[in-house]
Amino acid sequence: MNKNDNVKKKQATPAEDSSKKQIQVGGQAVIEGVMMRGPQYLATAIRRKDKSIEIKKQKFESKTQANKFFGLPIVRGFVSLVEMMIIGIGTLNFSASRAEIDWKEEEEKQGKKPKKEKSKGREKAEETFGYIFAFGLAFLLFAFLPYRIAEWMNLGKENIYFNLFAGAIRIIFFVLYVWIISRMKDVHRLFQYHGAEHKSVFAYENDSDLDPEKVQDFGTLHPRCGTSFMFFVLLISIFIFSIIDTIVAKIWGSPVFYVRLGYHFLFVPLISGISYEVLKLSGKNIKHPLVKLMTAPGLALQRITTQPPENEQVEVAVIAMKCALEMDLSQYNNLTFIEE
Repeated sequence: MNKNDNVKKKQATPAEDSSKKQIQVGGQAVIEGVMMRGPQYLATAIRRKDKSIEIKKQKFESKTQANKFFGLPIVRGFVSLVEMMIIGIGTLNFSASRAEIDWKEEEEKQGKKPKKEKSKGREKAEETFGYIFAFGLAFLLFAFLPYRIAEWMNLGKENIYFNLFAGAIRIIFFVLYVWIISRMKDVHRLFQYHGAEHKSVFAYENDSDLDPEKVQDFGTLHPRCGTSFMFFVLLISIFIFSIIDTIVAKIWGSPVFYVRLGYHFLFVPLISGISYEVLKLSGKNIKHPLVKLMTAPGLALQRITTQPPENEQVEVAVIAMKCALEMDLSQYNNLTFIEE
């Protein structure tokens, strides 16, 4: 058990004091590490098997800052979502490559015969298949099945009830999926790094000492987390789709299954943009009763997606954050920087 588990967590938020840090920092957990994003840099810190820490630092400028149109409200939400998906896939691939190196070195130490190296073509094919499978599973669980079940319940002509029911099924599938994968050992460890990321962000936002022992005093539930964003998307989609379906039904009659599914996809950028704006607003007004009610489901789900981290995991998160914010790292002597 982590010795900090019995300490009362400081569930502070950046909105508690306007004099606190104005620079927003955030990131994501990766395999044995954390990626942090600052105003100008992305930094991914990975804990290797030998306990050293490798850091990959990249210059980054969001399209929402470089282009006025992409920076408009609503538009910036969808652009940011696409950017973070691209960044997320890239950092996960980087962390997976480091984990593979450690695994091979461990195999060699144990005297096991190394497996035959895969060709670049085969690796690319497997990677592509993995993406297709992931997106296909997402489509099945969060689009096709909820809509098909709602149709089976004879709700096709009841637009509001159809979307309420399909939305509820979508949320249930999402929560079950997250809970099921959280039982896996590797995913549980990933969620510990997610908790380390949140604790580090809280500590920074509240001007706390960034020593792991001090950072552990903070909680793991953060209102600006991507988990909360996903819940906003699921909830707001019910409202938007109900309005759209009602308008379509008034003009052309009740939409058939595949037509409804098709034009709903066209409105995903709008829904993600609105969800982004709601998330930003909630982060600035977290004490408002309505905001607390809206963020409660996402924060509750974070009890699954964030787990109490070990001090070594918090150290990795702190180093990634300091690197992304160009803070002093001279106190650490076990760092290796990876060139682009």
